[in-house]
Amino acid sequence: MNPRILLATAAAALLAWSFWRHGAWMQLCAGLAVFLFGMQILEEGLKQLAGGSLEKLLARGTSTPLRGLLFGVAGTAALQSSTLVSLLAIAFISSGLIQLAGGIAIIFGANLGATSGIWLLALAGQNLSLSPLALPMLVFGVLGGIAGERGKAAGRVVLGVALVFLGIDQIKAGFDGFGGGFDLAGRGGDGMGAMALFVLGGLLLTVVLQSSHAALMLTLAALAAGQLQLEQSLAIAIGSNVGSSVSTAVVGMLGGNRSGQRLALAHVLFNAVTALLAFALLVPLTWLVAALAGLAGFGGNPLLQLALFHTLFNAGGVALFWPWQRRLAQALQRWLPERSDAIAGGGIERVRARHLSDQALESADAAAAAVALELEHLGGLSVEVICQALCLPVEALDADTPDAALLGARPDGRCRDAETLYQQRVKGVYGDLLRFMGRLEVVLDAEHQRFWSGSQAAAARMVDAVKDAKHLQKNLGQRLHEADSPLRAAYVDLRGHLFGQLRGLRRVALMPADDAAQRQARQQGLEALDQQAARFDAAFRQQLFAAVKHDRLDGLQAGSLLNDLGYARRIHASLRDVVAFTDEPGSLRGLRRRGAHAPE
Repeated sequence: MNPRILLATAAAALLAWSFWRHGAWMQLCAGLAVFLFGMQILEEGLKQLAGGSLEKLLARGTSTPLRGLLFGVAGTAALQSSTLVSLLAIAFISSGLIQLAGGIAIIFGANLGATSGIWLLALAGQNLSLSPLALPMLVFGVLGGIAGERGKAAGRVVLGVALVFLGIDQIKAGFDGFGGGFDLAGRGGDGMGAMALFVLGGLLLTVVLQSSHAALMLTLAALAAGQLQLEQSLAIAIGSNVGSSVSTAVVGMLGGNRSGQRLALAHVLFNAVTALLAFALLVPLTWLVAALAGLAGFGGNPLLQLALFHTLFNAGGVALFWPWQRRLAQALQRWLPERSDAIAGGGIERVRARHLSDQALESADAAAAAVALELEHLGGLSVEVICQALCLPVEALDADTPDAALLGARPDGRCRDAETLYQQRVKGVYGDLLRFMGRLEVVLDAEHQRFWSGSQAAAARMVDAVKDAKHLQKNLGQRLHEADSPLRAAYVDLRGHLFGQLRGLRRVALMPADDAAQRQARQQGLEALDQQAARFDAAFRQQLFAAVKHDRLDGLQAGSLLNDLGYARRIHASLRDVVAFTDEPGSLRGLRRRGAHAPE
């Protein structure tokens, strides 16, 4: 039998035995399960109710650090999940929708926003039963499912809150059932070593439960039942804060690109440094909390004092890190520089996708931005391979005027094999792009669906252009190395024409398209290139048949030139379609004009 199945079976049997031995333990675990399930349903309902507005607010709300901070606070307070907001920020920074500094500000805000949850839990953890409120909410939450999509989402929110209330009551009852048998207050000790163990316990508890809210709810319940001292609960809160960044770190480091990994590391650094300072200053912070609680009128309430402490040390961390945001972003870029494109695979070094990450698949806007960036990456690699197939340097595309001597010169070793370059530079990125687009499960509106299908077509057209360049190179590279002849001169003309078309398409692609006039100018540029291509095609054919007529070329040579003219024509047409796609309604530019507000 599978070892995992055996381990899971043994764990389930042990847990069942523990439930049989102690009813209070079973009640505590049941309450925790209901609480976690309620938080999950609440989170899902809020996401469904928000639709795409949360993503749009994130894309718009990070233009300044203060806006990013406020978004992090508001988003976490609304969703009651700092992990969700942090992962959403990683998705958007990985796809280029926000910058690293904006993502760091969101992380700061998410930690501040998470303090709202513990205040609610502390208020709910008084000697008050929430079950009378939860029972009717369960009914209304289920009834919401028959009121359409929006009603179903609202019903899930109500249902989630009801389950959270029921879970809180069960957790409180479970701790009360232990009596003195689970008394950490009298066993833990008061020294810094003992407090460090409680910090570690809070960290591990949060990692296991994957919810700082659940860990803090258990802490509040134990504190209310007298099972914990206030100082011990403060230490657990410190560890819980560090544990909340572990999920973000794991997902960001394993599934994100370099930008996402930098933000995940920033989250860990912020939480770890803040926790270390809070632990080092635990005694004076405890005095400060007691003094402020006395002034506020809840000096005898340890639950609210724990909530106050959680708020103070997170706010202190933001105050400490806020002036250093820019330097932190620069340091993260030094520590985690961009990786080399090439990796080993199948006996060949292949370039892989730069901008695609698992987190971007959680949002239609983030996925679209990631695909747009990767299309740009693939386009640059494709043009590079096509230039190599023409035995010309890609840097010449940006020269003010084409170098006639360069266009007519012999390659002299500069002509690399296009098939090898295709395998190294294009195939891996194209494969990664198709795999990413095939894994998207988010429901797309009409505009995003057009972008998705258009992007797939654009990527295929780039690869078609590279494959045509591979065929063109077979004769072109050979003839360019030969002595001067009418045949070589014809291939030099063909190379010069295609390179000129590439230069023209590059100029059009770099033109702005923010308004109707600019888009019309781009369209006119493409039409001019089409007309130029048609004129060259007709003139080249005419010259070709004239050369055959006067025996300067034979029939086989003419046939090869006509075939290669067809490859050049298809290369231009494929890349022309890609450039034109960026102005269509279903392109990322089109989505931005209709409200997605994603950078190009």
